[in-house]
Parts: sequence; C-alpha cells; structure tokens
Amino acid sequence: MPEHIPSELPEGDPFGADTLPYGVFTTPDAPDHPRIGVRYGAHVLDAAAAAAAHGSAYADLLDQPVLNPLLAAGRPVWQAVRAEVRGWLDGPHFHPLSEVTLHLPFEVADYVDFYASEHHATNVGRIFRPNAEALTPNWKHLPIGYHGRAGTVVVSGTEVPRPHGQRKAPADEAPSFGPSLRLDIEAEVGFVVGTPAPANTAVPLGDFRDHVFGVCLVNDWSARDIQQWEYVPLGPFLGKSFATSVSAWITPLDAFDTARTAPPERTHPLLPYLDDSAAEPGGIDIRLEVAINGKVISRPPFAAMYWTAAQQLAHMTVNGASLRTGDFYASGTVSGPEEDQVGCLLELTKGKGPYLADGDEVVITAWAPGPNGSRIGLGEVSGRVTAG
Repeated sequence: MPEHIPSELPEGDPFGADTLPYGVFTTPDAPDHPRIGVRYGAHVLDAAAAAAAHGSAYADLLDQPVLNPLLAAGRPVWQAVRAEVRGWLDGPHFHPLSEVTLHLPFEVADYVDFYASEHHATNVGRIFRPNAEALTPNWKHLPIGYHGRAGTVVVSGTEVPRPHGQRKAPADEAPSFGPSLRLDIEAEVGFVVGTPAPANTAVPLGDFRDHVFGVCLVNDWSARDIQQWEYVPLGPFLGKSFATSVSAWITPLDAFDTARTAPPERTHPLLPYLDDSAAEPGGIDIRLEVAINGKVISRPPFAAMYWTAAQQLAHMTVNGASLRTGDFYASGTVSGPEEDQVGCLLELTKGKGPYLADGDEVVITAWAPGPNGSRIGLGEVSGRVTAG
C-alpha cells in the first residue's frame, strides 16, 4: 500500500529533491499495471496518483506505462513537471523501493554507441595495434560511433546469457563457433532523447538541452573474441548486439547543472558544427564505480571524456538523420588516465584476462556534485552472467 514519508531525507542521500529520476514500476497488488514513478530516497513516488490527487494538468502524461509520452512533450513540460513533483514529496503516494518491480523505463527507438574517451581509445589501440599509432587518424576530428541494436537494450537486473559466435585467434588456422571466452563489460553513460527532430534537420550544439531528456548508466557488454574476428571492415556486430544494460532510472539533464565542467583541451581544430569553444561547458563531472561480485575494480571519471554528449548529438544528426523520441545513445567506455580508472576488463588486464565467468555479477554506480554540496545519484546498472 502507498505510504506517507517525511519530505526530508537523511543528509547525503543522492536521491533527494535535487535528483528525482524517473522510472517505470509495478507493485505486487497490480503486477499488470506499469506506471511512472519518481525515486525519492528509498521510496518511489507514484507520479500518476500524485498528479491526479493534485489536479495536475500533466496527469495524463504521467499515467503511462513508459516515459515516451513525457519525453515527447518537450523541455518546457519536463521543467514544469519536475517543479510540480517537488511539491508532491510530502504526500501519501509512495511505495518502498524494495517492494516494487522496476521495468525498462522507455521504449528504445534507435541506439547509437560512441567511442568518446581518449584514454580508452588509446589503451585499446595500443593493445590491438602495438606497432602502429594508438588512435586512428579520424579520432580527434569526429566522435566515432556505430549503430547498435535497440531490441536488446535491457533494464538493470536482467540476466545476461553468454553469447555465442565465431572466434578466431591469430594463431588459429580457421574460425570456430561457441560461447564467448572473453566476455567483458563497458562502463558507459547514456543519454535519452525526448524531443524529436525531422530528417535533414541537424541539431546544433546549442540545442542539446532541448532534445535530451535525461542521463543514465549503461553497461554495453562486449564479447571481445567475437568482436575481434568480425569487426573488420564494418565494425562491431554480434560481439556487441546481444545485450546492453541500462539503469531503471533516468535522471533529468537539468539535475546536472552544478556538475557541468569543461572537456579536456582540444588538440586539433574542430569543424564549426563540433566547435564548442564558445558553448556552455559540455562535460559532466560524473564519478562512476564498477564492482564485480561486490569488489570495486575501477572508478572511471566521466569528466575526462574528450567528446561531449552535445557533440555526439550534433554529429549524429549532421548528415540529415532524424531524431525520434526514445532514441538512445551512449558515450562509449568511460576511462581515465590512471590504471584504476578504466572502464573495461580489456584495459584493466592489458588484454590478457581474466574476463567474466558465468555467475559473475557486475554493478555500476555513479554520482555527480549537486547544489550546496549535495550529490546527484544515477540509478545503478547491474547484470549477472549466465551460461549461454
């Protein structure tokens, strides 16, 4: 049953009134009734029930089984709803987080994965191309990316069966088929598009906030052995398309205003559509933590990413590609300059392994600085590997 909780949370709770992420949940008494919730501390606000009780003009937008209608409503509505939600925090429409089931919060339209960390790209280049330049010639001129598979984006907590595919080590005479022997993680940050854009309408850097609704954590699982054999010349395919795990909570972009930071210094001149020298700081100071079976293995810093989310969106649409509500794109593996700041096992072990074993559970958490010393939380993304 819904509860009434105090409007004030314990000091330091990263899911306070400055965060308020959106998700979709069901309760044991209504398992076939998914609805929109807002996380507040260790509870979930039933947004539709609260909106109806307060006579909100946005009650219909919030009485939905997915976030997409709210996403499509546009930034003025996002801001208005967020302001109203803050007024509903001292009310009776809460459920304990431990008693609800969380679902994929939005219907994914298209999925794009980028390769935006210079540290990650350099580390991987040195592993794969030890006798050549670590970065490809185009890397400092554009955000490299590829189209993923929207249908295999899954919510945090979903088990991940080990994928099968072709593998061929350099010393093997012929490829073999079987389960991946080098299953890896990729700790990333994702961005959810709300307001669409028609075809042949490039989205400039300055319009980033008008189109991107929110931010979430991502684990873009990677079968390194399948990927290594298949990716030349067209890039990742079966080695990446089997599963992409995302948070159950989408934190509004506006929650990260205090965490805005300048990206690393550019070393090459940028073409005008990517030149952010006069734009608002495009980086976000999100501090990730990666744990496997309860042991922290890395703390990647998102502030170190060379290419920003605004640049990625600008590049994604500059050729005339449309944007749809529910489009989703991820940063690529987040890695920093230190050995304990890398976002995948490939980097952590210099390509030698060990990689993930059946039964391993990966949990990625993160937070960013908020107003007045508070923390802005991102919902965790977790997944356990099972035998394929």
